Amino acid sequence: MAVQKLPLAKAINESLRTALDTDPKVLIMGEDVGKLGGVFRVTDGLQKDFGEERVIDTPLAESGIVGTAIGLALRGYRPVVEIQFDGFVFPAYDQIVTQLAKMHARSLGKIKMPVVIRIPYGGGIGAVEHHSESPEALFAHVAGLKIVSPSNSSDAYWMMQQAIQSDDPVIFFEPKRRYWDKSEVDTEAIPGPLHKARVVREGADLTLAAYGPMVKVCVEAAAAAAEEGKSVEVVDLRSMSPIDFDTIQTSVEKTRHLVVVHEAPVFYGSGAEIAARITERCFYHLEAPVLRVGGFHAPYPPARLEEEYLPGLDRVLDAVDRSLAY
Repeated sequence: MAVQKLPLAKAINESLRTALDTDPKVLIMGEDVGKLGGVFRVTDGLQKDFGEERVIDTPLAESGIVGTAIGLALRGYRPVVEIQFDGFVFPAYDQIVTQLAKMHARSLGKIKMPVVIRIPYGGGIGAVEHHSESPEALFAHVAGLKIVSPSNSSDAYWMMQQAIQSDDPVIFFEPKRRYWDKSEVDTEAIPGPLHKARVVREGADLTLAAYGPMVKVCVEAAAAAAEEGKSVEVVDLRSMSPIDFDTIQTSVEKTRHLVVVHEAPVFYGSGAEIAARITERCFYHLEAPVLRVGGFHAPYPPARLEEEYLPGLDRVLDAVDRSLAY
């Protein structure tokens, strides 16, 4: 059956299974992705069905994993790398930003780098240090990388397919606290462009723009605001590099107010770039400054404090009220 209701993690699993089955050049690599099926079981059953030469358990060496993926891409393979947790990516940061991101430009376009790096990111699961970070802005700043994050199972399935088919490197941020949220997936649908934003709730008074784990929070905030007579539109950005500014602009020209929401710290976060660009594009339409809601400029706290750190319903609704009060 083409349409199934799947958890986001299972949708990624099905997408990886489809890619492995369709293209013999697709490989999966990472710590514990094989026999264990990954710490979140996203790759569960894939090594059993496709073998240890296609789904490869690697040593605990992120730099080596990404470096090997670059070499495999040079030989015509399409490796999909898993970084076990967001905070573990930094040993591989040099390989990603100085090698993977630059190879296409360095070769004057002759060399393709079809590498996908999967990174479970964000908080909300009560994890220990280095397991709940949101480093997407660090990668979005680097030319040569595509940065995406799904918020639902359908996008998880189709965006992974598109990422694997891309000849450019894609950093695929997976919102780990949404892994178990279920939604419908049509495996025979025709997906939209990978980097196209989507309006997930129509509204007239204010635009909320978010991606990944915060889209659900924004939809809930829009529903709560509607009970007070406020009509809030929600835009799922889906991509942090490139950003679909046209869809945001169209929404803001209608609503005249914009609040950008992400888990990552507000300071130097993705919301700053969006706020600056939309202010330039929509200066004569805006009736209030673009506001940002996000994490604090501090190390991610211990699990018992993370609900205070993460932007939730109240902080989003407070920003909606402040924007509409101008």
